[in-house]
Order: sequence, then C-alpha cells, then structure tokens
Amino acid sequence: MKGARLTDGEMSLHGHRITYRAGGEGPVLLLVHGIAGSRRTWETVLEKLARDFTVVAPDLLGHGESAKPRGDYSLGSFASGLRDLLAVLGHERATVVGHSLGGGIAMQFAYQFPERLERLVLVDSGGLGRDVHGVLRSAVLPGAEVVLPLLAAGPVVGAGAAVGSVLRRVGLRLAPDLEEVARSFASLHDREARQAFIHTVRAVIDVGGQRIDASDRLYLARAIPTLLVWGERDPIIPVAHGHAAHALMPGSRLEVFPGAGHFPHRDDPVAFVELVGEFMRENEPAALDGPDLRALILAAAAEPAASG
Repeated sequence: MKGARLTDGEMSLHGHRITYRAGGEGPVLLLVHGIAGSRRTWETVLEKLARDFTVVAPDLLGHGESAKPRGDYSLGSFASGLRDLLAVLGHERATVVGHSLGGGIAMQFAYQFPERLERLVLVDSGGLGRDVHGVLRSAVLPGAEVVLPLLAAGPVVGAGAAVGSVLRRVGLRLAPDLEEVARSFASLHDREARQAFIHTVRAVIDVGGQRIDASDRLYLARAIPTLLVWGERDPIIPVAHGHAAHALMPGSRLEVFPGAGHFPHRDDPVAFVELVGEFMRENEPAALDGPDLRALILAAAAEPAASG
C-alpha cells in the first residue's frame, strides 16, 4: 500500500487563486465537485483513494476557497482550467471523476482534451438529460440575487433543524444530501460567491431544466473506459438519466447505490472507493488522440446515410 499523505495547496492560474487538496501515488484521479460545492465533498473518500492513486481535488473557480471573479463559468472554461491545473502540477493525463456539475465538466474535458483523459467516472452527473430539481431551476429566475442572501444568512444556515425541515419539504430527505446542500447554502454568504453561483447555474440550467445535454455525443465514449455511479433515490438528478446514458455509451458500466441520494460517495464511501479501485484495475487507460476522435465523429456522421 502506497503513502496517502494529503496536503492543501494553492496556485495562481491566469491571475486567479485556485485551491486544491492533493496527495498519494499512482495513476492520477482528478475529482471534480458539483455546483456550489468544493473539494470538501470528497473528504470521506479522498484519503482512502490516495492509498492507491494520486488524487487531485480542486475548488473550481467561483467555488470553495478559489477566486470568484466576474468571468466565464461555462463548462468549456472549467474544463480548460482543469487541464491547466493538471499541467502546472506536472500531470499529463488523468482519470476524471465528476459529480453532478462536475460530471458535465468531466464530459466536456473528454471532448476538448481526449488525449489527456485515461478514464471517465460520472457520479450522479449533470448534462445527461433535461430533469433537475426545482431548487436549481429557481436560481435562474429574476430576483434570485435577492433570495440567495436570505438562504445563506448565518442564523438560517446555523439553524440545522430548520434548514433540514425546509430541505426535506422539497424532497431532500437523506442525511448526506441535507448536509451537502446546507453546506452549499452556507458557501454563498458573500456577494462574489453568489454571483459566481448564479453565473454557473445560468450557464447550464434554464427554467425548464438542464440546458446542456451530451447525449448526442456519448458515442465518443466507446473509446474511453466509463463508469456511471448513481444514487437510487437521487432527488436532484434522477437515476433514469444514468440508465439512459449507459444505454448510449458502448462498453460503459453502471452501478446504482441502493437507497442513496445525490451523493453516493458520501452515502457509502467504502463501496465507492472499492468500486473506483476495481474500475481502475480492470480498465487500461484510453489512448485517444486527434485522429482517433476524427474517425469516431466521421463514422457516426456516416451512419444515417448508410441506414438510409
């Protein structure tokens, strides 16, 4: 068993502060959190994963302790930032593990930088269907900037029982879901964090649900080992998205955690670590380059004509 020493670090990327937690040895796992989250969402699994892998868990721009500038909060911009983070840390390639919004970013990373991706792990991922909880859809409505400070107010967030009662009324009943969403509210206590949150939400969600849907490009994953992990009772993004994506991703593996919510890695961290380790051992890294990507796209483009 290798060392699992983890340290917190920070760097300046393009003039903006980026914070992260990293450590361990072995193949690189880049862990990407969800919207209004931070590297802390991985705290129950990070040390265990670092026993066998090099783990890198950043706070995305606009999240956690990283800078929160006015700027581009699109999936493409996040993916480019992750590429640059890995480059500065000296990692040429990685297996990308993305949760919720982080799953959408992971898929965008795969699309933009296929030569840097070894494997893909999508955990209750966004970007695979229209459905998303109304709490997130409400953030795109006019006046969201006024409501968010009330939700993030210290006395409200500090009243755990009251917050839990409110969140349970909108369908968030499982303990890890309540804990993580309450922590997300708490992270929006300052104006810069709220603005970054709203810009991020509006880049991927509208009043009808998720704006970004990668389903038409999932055939590209046939060249990339892909693991889909979902909570059976996810109230944020339904498990049906996982089943549909699995059907569209040749060779992918789907694992549904019974009774789990939107954070299966927190509901059952031991099972999650074992699953990721098994997936890493059983699947050789992808070796996809520009010509390979071109061939996949051209083959897919030819299919309708051939069937006609």
